[in-house]
Amino acid sequence: MPVRPTATPLLLATLLTATALSACGSGSGSSPDTVRISFKQSTDNSIRVMDTYLGQMKKEFEKANPGKKVELVPIKAPDSEYYTKLQQMLRSPKTAPDLVYEDTFLINSDITSGYLKPLDAYLDKWPDWNQFIDTAKSAARAQDGKTYGVPDGTDTRGLWFDKGVFQKAGLPADWQPKNWDDVLSAARTIKRKVPGVVPLNVYTGKPAGEAATMQGFEMLLYGTGDGKTDPMYDAGSKKWITGSQAFKDALTFVETVYKEKLGPDVSDALDPNYGTTVRGELLPKGKIGIDLDGSWLPQDWQQGAGHEWPEWSQKLGLAYMPTQHGQAPGKVSMSGGWTWAIPSKAGNPDLAFKFVETMQTKANAQKWYIANSGIAVRKDVASDPAYIQAQPGIKFFTDLVASTHYRPAYPAYPKVSTAVQEAMEGVTTGDSSVDKAASGYDEELKTATDGQVVGK
Repeated sequence: MPVRPTATPLLLATLLTATALSACGSGSGSSPDTVRISFKQSTDNSIRVMDTYLGQMKKEFEKANPGKKVELVPIKAPDSEYYTKLQQMLRSPKTAPDLVYEDTFLINSDITSGYLKPLDAYLDKWPDWNQFIDTAKSAARAQDGKTYGVPDGTDTRGLWFDKGVFQKAGLPADWQPKNWDDVLSAARTIKRKVPGVVPLNVYTGKPAGEAATMQGFEMLLYGTGDGKTDPMYDAGSKKWITGSQAFKDALTFVETVYKEKLGPDVSDALDPNYGTTVRGELLPKGKIGIDLDGSWLPQDWQQGAGHEWPEWSQKLGLAYMPTQHGQAPGKVSMSGGWTWAIPSKAGNPDLAFKFVETMQTKANAQKWYIANSGIAVRKDVASDPAYIQAQPGIKFFTDLVASTHYRPAYPAYPKVSTAVQEAMEGVTTGDSSVDKAASGYDEELKTATDGQVVGK
């Protein structure tokens, strides 16, 4: 493995603070007539789905509100760096924007840190809030019962596979694995019969961040049990689970993928931009057999998106991720999503929520779901035939909502997620056995949750 350069914590913090300050400017000096909006900008210069959409919303908002201005403050960074830079910005009224794009996995941590403003006073007066499905509402609800974000869609996950690669390997075009062994068996067949392609992509390690935890590990872990009991967090005791065989089984799958060279080269898998490479290059060029990934991939392939690939729906097949042994319910998915939140130190919170209302009309929300290949969280959009028929795959991924799971996104979750990534990276590189990596996770979990753990 190539050695990646690192920075000391002090230097890194200094650099991140400087980046945040330069990206944001001075919040305290902003005009009361200007709403400043920070969001995650793609690291791929050719992909500007969010930029385009927010540009349209900016024009609509400024036209409807004469004298008011929208200042877009993009943060161009991989997910893990975006979260860090955003938190740096939220700490001071000088750098805090008026509206921020928050991943649901991080929102409770930021709420606990006091970075976000409760929105209940706005939501109570907003009729459209009644159109949001309950599970989406709960994703931005804190343990204090208050709501701190407005979701702009959700997502589900499954198996994307290349029909051309499958044909060469002698695998069926309507492939649907019944258990984990079926997935690994197909990958082994591809490795044997179709050289030059990645048989099976499973995101892994710390550089991949939450993609490794959620697209990779949790899609395995949540398929180990009965589909009803959370394998990460025990709701009864309100503690995190250590010492589980389920955790080791999921790690063993990851270990198998990389030990048998069924996945990408380890150096590629641990590249923080590998997800962009998968979507933008490898899948369109027929270089991956099976990709365990999310519902949003087609956003990169639409007209004008930078990696236009109009044939994708003919070239790729979709299969749900099976449970470990094919046990009920037979399939597994994970769901997350993003929200629009108002920082507690925002200078213009009222104007910020007014911008949210503009983005979240039925027409504008539907426009975003389709552009972003998102899954609708508004009931009126989800039932609209124009949404259902807008893009191949929408029905497949929307139907997975019935068997999906949500992360235990409590305040400790970001640290728990990092511990998962470290365990994955250990078995991916071969530096750790499954038992050693699982034991290391258990120790990290105790630290991350202040000892709030229960053995299984």
